[in-house]
Amino acid sequence: MTKTICSYCGVGCGFEVEGKVKGDKTHPSNEGLICKKGSLEDKVVNNRILKPLFRENKEDEFREISYEEAIKIVANKIKNTSPQKIGFYLSGQLLNEDYYIANKLAKGFIKTNNVDTNSRTCMASAVVGYKKVIGSDYVPLTMEDALNCDLYILAGSNIAEAHIVFFNRVKKAKKKGLKVVVIDPRFTKTAEIADLYIDINVGGDIYLFLAMQRKFLDDGMIDFEFLRKKAEFSEDFFENLRQIDIDEYLKKAGVSKDKFEKLIELWKSNQNIVGSWTMGLNQSSEGVEKNIAFINLFLLTGKMFKNLNGPLSLTGQPNAMGGREVGGLATTLAVHLDYTPENVKKVEEFWGTTAIPTKIGLTADEMVKKGNLECLIVAHTDPVYHLPNRHETEKAFRDIDLVVELNAYKGSETSKFANLIIPVAPWGEKEGTQTNLDRVITLQKPFREKQAKQDWEVFADIGKALGFSGFDFSSSKEVFNEYKEMTRLSPDMNIYECDYDELENKPFRWGKNLDSAIGGKAKLIWIDKQNRSLIPDSEYPFLLITTRLANHWHSMTKTAQVIKDEVDFVEMNEEDMKSLGIDEGDVIEIVSKFSIISLKAKKSKIKKGVVAIPMHLKGINYLTNNILDPISKEPDYNHTPVRINIL
Repeated sequence: MTKTICSYCGVGCGFEVEGKVKGDKTHPSNEGLICKKGSLEDKVVNNRILKPLFRENKEDEFREISYEEAIKIVANKIKNTSPQKIGFYLSGQLLNEDYYIANKLAKGFIKTNNVDTNSRTCMASAVVGYKKVIGSDYVPLTMEDALNCDLYILAGSNIAEAHIVFFNRVKKAKKKGLKVVVIDPRFTKTAEIADLYIDINVGGDIYLFLAMQRKFLDDGMIDFEFLRKKAEFSEDFFENLRQIDIDEYLKKAGVSKDKFEKLIELWKSNQNIVGSWTMGLNQSSEGVEKNIAFINLFLLTGKMFKNLNGPLSLTGQPNAMGGREVGGLATTLAVHLDYTPENVKKVEEFWGTTAIPTKIGLTADEMVKKGNLECLIVAHTDPVYHLPNRHETEKAFRDIDLVVELNAYKGSETSKFANLIIPVAPWGEKEGTQTNLDRVITLQKPFREKQAKQDWEVFADIGKALGFSGFDFSSSKEVFNEYKEMTRLSPDMNIYECDYDELENKPFRWGKNLDSAIGGKAKLIWIDKQNRSLIPDSEYPFLLITTRLANHWHSMTKTAQVIKDEVDFVEMNEEDMKSLGIDEGDVIEIVSKFSIISLKAKKSKIKKGVVAIPMHLKGINYLTNNILDPISKEPDYNHTPVRINIL
């Protein structure tokens, strides 16, 4: 029997594999529970890439080459390319060891700061929101806080389909008295268990949160004693708050006065309150402001910096947290260190290198579309599929001289634009560590024969081919041990106390000193609605949002092998369907100013004027707009105006 960890969502469920996959009852994240896609993960064995594939031109057919030739092609291109024209596009599906070596190679030795991850498209707004308010991207709570508090508020987060095992644990907690509020323009499976469901307008979050803050002020709910002890703030904040007209803001939010009053009463009558969010707040042109406005609710009422209280962002990918910790984002250097002269010097001394870039690099969408790159290495992700405004994305990929894809499976959308594809080991064959959404590090163990190198081995081989020292590792354990020593540069990251050999049977939660690290550093920041997103008009009267299905994962490279749930549909409000003469199952066109997609119509309990398409549909981002949050650079996936054409 092999103990390992799931490679799908951020819950990080522990598994036992012996003939079949079952949940590990001793693992703190799932206590033996398991979802359908996780239970079938060992059955995903087809469609593998096992030989490197190369073509000079993107229009040519691929031909098989040796692994040694593949490494030489990459190394030669890097040697003859300016560092500013080289990019690394990483993934929350990588293990910590993969992330670490990629980050070390790129920032430390190739000297490019264009290193980013697909977490940019899902978690960047939360990262920036935390850093602006509490001074660091240390998620201050755990799932246990949410399960044991009195009131749990979910804003733009459908955990029933995105964090399934955690959702099932929330349902169990409800039987013990937990109250749940769900804020979403769509009546989701999560909303079905809510004590209060608030059907908000798309983009109405900040209006609601500001109305709540004004009500807190009016009703004497603001904990000024707490603020004076734990936060920096100006009286201007409250002067601004007094200008808020609650009725006007509720109308803009699309929230009834009755539901608003019920929400305020729940806040008043419950001592311990936790709030969570995912893509409904993050994937927005105002993602950072939405995060800050939500976090402010907890700060104003003193529901912060103590057990069972505060803002808990829910990470979507299995190791997006690990990527943040290692330094896989363009906006950080390494181990939660920002780009400062002092930090650059520390990292140079640790890695034994010099001349590390001293400023942040291009983020994911910028790197591809504005970086004028000559070499892009894409590892375990599919940016052609997941970046917004896909026509623009495809054009950018065609213009990059050398696109290198590291992948385990055939058929990615990015492979259509790659010059070189290098096979890497998938879950079941690779070993290393993974950090779940509440900082629990678990060992992912292999239980099948390895048919390709791990991502970190490929990055290390590129480093050696370039003549760099510091890449002679013989195991994942060696890589992890170097990484954990590096975390001493960030003293609050006590990962250096973790023992690799113990992780299989005893996962490790880092952050025992976080209370002292972040308590008292909070800033109360005034946020108002900015309206950066595209606005519906007579030509495009509906708003498109994107959703997730419980049994599929991203572009379904893995899950579609074992699960046949359909994704080719668009959800619509029943009244909208009637007014347009559309019956369920009719094929209709969804048209944005960027493209057209034809899908089957499906009735949904969704706000009038809103339509929803699963993000798993490979062509979804032909429709989406190219607006980014100006600070987090996260795409505005959930606010694209569209029209409906009846075929």
